[in-house]
Amino acid sequence: MRVLIVEDEKLAADRLEKLIRRLEPRAEVAGRAASVKAACHWLEEHGAPDLAFLDIQLGDGLSFEIFEHCPLQFPVIFTTAFDAYALRAFKLNSIHYLLKPIEEEELGAALQKYHQIRGTVRQPFSDSRVQQEQSIFPEPVTYERLRQQLTQQYKQRFLIRLGEQLHTVQVDDVLYFWNEEKVTFLTTTAGKRYLVDYSLNQLEELLDSALFFRINRQVMLRVEAIKNIVAYSGSRLKVVLQHAEDKEALVSRERVNEFKAWLDA
Repeated sequence: MRVLIVEDEKLAADRLEKLIRRLEPRAEVAGRAASVKAACHWLEEHGAPDLAFLDIQLGDGLSFEIFEHCPLQFPVIFTTAFDAYALRAFKLNSIHYLLKPIEEEELGAALQKYHQIRGTVRQPFSDSRVQQEQSIFPEPVTYERLRQQLTQQYKQRFLIRLGEQLHTVQVDDVLYFWNEEKVTFLTTTAGKRYLVDYSLNQLEELLDSALFFRINRQVMLRVEAIKNIVAYSGSRLKVVLQHAEDKEALVSRERVNEFKAWLDA
């Protein structure tokens, strides 16, 4: 496993490399860079690593900018001092993130997640494997996309019509959305069910994906909605929902790995 470390603090880079060597004896720290410019130069010369650790704030800019100059795709683990709120965006574009100072246990969990994802594509190299890897690993990181996600304002509430009256339901009070025959309903923490004028496709754009996950064509949920998860045939998962024990909510086969990663975020 070829690893690239992009970190502008030498002591932090030294510590990270030491921890990597301790946890991954067979890993090769193939390169270190202390700036966006140096990282781009390394990538141009050596190509994509198997895994990169990127400090977000570098002396000459943000590490996101590396992907503006070097359109390579490779797994990323961010290292940062950003707060948890800002890190919601990073979850969409990386395997994991590590808050400084980096602890050995946290690094071990990040590496384990990398191997769990990578393990699904360990087979002889081929074009089909490339396509499979690209579908399993996160989408290419772009500075513009992350900037938009960090500043994006997500929907806060829904307007509900009850007869002649109008009411609002806060997003924090929503457990899940269920689509039936092209009609979408939301269910609240109190177990109440209301009709909403949005499709699940629209809701995916309006709601924070760190909080809501679409498990199939019919259901989008938040983690608090889950009463239980059980194994189902064909490597699928069945989710038992609060206030809907009689309904069958199956995670689509192609979304199982992503769903597990979302639960573990």
